[in-house]
Amino acid sequence: MWPRPKVLLLLLPLAVLWLLPWPWQALWLVPALVLWLPRWLPDGLARRFPAWVRWLPEDLAYIGHLLYTPLVQKCLYKSFVDVLEARARADPDRLLVVDTASGRQVSLGEMERRSCQVARALGAALQGSVGLKEGDVAALFFCGPQGISALTLWFGLSKLGCRVAWINCHIRGAPLQHAVLSSGCCVLVADPELQEAVEAVLPELMARGIRCFYLSSTSPTKGVEPLKGLLEAASSDPVPPQIRAGVTPKSRSLFIYTSGTTGFPKPVIFTHERILVFATGLKICGARKNDIVYVVLPLYHTAALIIGIMGSLQLGCTIILAPKFSASNFWDDCRKYQVTVIQYIGELLRYLCNTPERPCDREHRVRLAIGNGLRQEIWTRFLERFGPIQICEAYGSTEGNFGLLNYPGRVGSIGKSSFLLRLLCPHEIIQFDIETEKPIRDDKGRCIPVEPGETGLLVSQVTKYNPFPGYLGLKQQTEKKLLRDVLRPGDIYFNSGDLVSRDSDDFFYFHDRTGDTFRWKGENVSTREVEGVLSLVDFLEEVNVYGVPVPGCEGKVGVAAVRLSPGKTFDGQKLYHFTEKELPAYAVPRFIRIQDFLESTGTFKLTKFQLVQEGFDLRIIPDPLYVLDNNSRTFQPLTPDLHHAILNGSIRL
Repeated sequence: MWPRPKVLLLLLPLAVLWLLPWPWQALWLVPALVLWLPRWLPDGLARRFPAWVRWLPEDLAYIGHLLYTPLVQKCLYKSFVDVLEARARADPDRLLVVDTASGRQVSLGEMERRSCQVARALGAALQGSVGLKEGDVAALFFCGPQGISALTLWFGLSKLGCRVAWINCHIRGAPLQHAVLSSGCCVLVADPELQEAVEAVLPELMARGIRCFYLSSTSPTKGVEPLKGLLEAASSDPVPPQIRAGVTPKSRSLFIYTSGTTGFPKPVIFTHERILVFATGLKICGARKNDIVYVVLPLYHTAALIIGIMGSLQLGCTIILAPKFSASNFWDDCRKYQVTVIQYIGELLRYLCNTPERPCDREHRVRLAIGNGLRQEIWTRFLERFGPIQICEAYGSTEGNFGLLNYPGRVGSIGKSSFLLRLLCPHEIIQFDIETEKPIRDDKGRCIPVEPGETGLLVSQVTKYNPFPGYLGLKQQTEKKLLRDVLRPGDIYFNSGDLVSRDSDDFFYFHDRTGDTFRWKGENVSTREVEGVLSLVDFLEEVNVYGVPVPGCEGKVGVAAVRLSPGKTFDGQKLYHFTEKELPAYAVPRFIRIQDFLESTGTFKLTKFQLVQEGFDLRIIPDPLYVLDNNSRTFQPLTPDLHHAILNGSIRL
């Protein structure tokens, strides 16, 4: 997919022409006309041009945005909190956030004043009673309805040069304790609604010297102090920037946790520079200053906090902040607040498509949807039902050093690459062994790139300009995400953990996560693809597919944990005929586990770890289990006798 070096040399004169004064720049029209020629030709003739030529105009425009927008932000601001201060000075009365639950509205000026109160109440150098200083870590543990208050605390703490850890409000017990302690915080500020969760881990936090607060006027918990009175009594005078004089763009600023689908959540390091660069994603996707952005994702997630909130702040957009996602209220909110840009992740748009149809489905002002994880079949259904909304599908991860954007809008693709992007951010898809869960290497020990259409592991090179920040205090976990000597001796690549493919036009397609894909009957089974097919069955509301070992069998057998649609019953015969028609024989799940609720993270990622551990063991599974029966051509209930026969090998799957 790379053009030859001689072709790259031919592009240099174009750069020279750009630097010349008018009218010499008019010579740009000649190569521009040549580059756009494939657009004017019939598709058959256009295909005769190399892919990099056909897509060069779009690729150049995207790379231009990718280079220019973050560069401007990094030149203007040293820290992300500088953005708030600059915006508040320029336009203090502009509406920044509207909370859909309470109706509360906050302008840029009010957010600046309230965050100054936070800094003065908590900062040692400002005679704050809590005594925090530059470099200290504070953890925030908040529910959705307290979103504006949590944002105020974030900005205020950052004015002091403090680092902030955003804790997932859904975790409890050991995972919560691990998340707080791994951040290295000296202060925890919690939502009083999370009292029970705080009290469960409080003894260990107090033993470690962590000072705990509720954002309330009183505290019902011994050992937890109320913070609201201190904040209200503090001055809202501007905070001198000298307070955070030691902060640079490279300084650590924020810790956002991985989803924790396998093991405890891990804190990912964000510098001020990284936040500013990530936040430009909203503009690169096509958002504008006059847009109204609807944020329904949790604030402890990168998409909401950095791309949604910080991206809107950079552009000057107004944010409509919902405490949580509600499929039934989603479009009503969009109509009420005149929303023009929405964010999505994972299954969110599928939930919208599954709501009852209404005459007003297309009556809205939404023009742009930005997110990731959208399956092709949902993409099509969403547009058919809700109108011609521009879908801007992106690919990336909280800790990753590389991302993709589907800027041409090809349905089903997670993003487009190009030779220009490879020069800027070197990346490759390499062959991967599903059984050993390791990359395949040649006789020289180097990894082997895949051909277009083949599935492999996506990796991206770690360089000075594309660093991998790693996990706070977890060197071993950080090292696990790195691959060495990939294509050349001494090189280092970030292991995305994602199995993807690309087509001849350099569009990338997601297949599965490593560890989720499994082998059965000598074939690789993508859990995501099977989930997508089974989700089309009318009586299945949600589907979670995974592989489990079976005694005497090679590989793993497929199991589908499902939640039935409201008012529907399980039809084993109908499901059998559907899977026989729509799935390869090796990909058909052998077991169906019916659950009332499929456990997921706060960002709609279905968890598989516990399900895999339980397998199809009737002794520990309380849910109804069904097994594929080819003789009767149905899924029949799994009885103890059938279970025993499968284990001793008298019944072959």
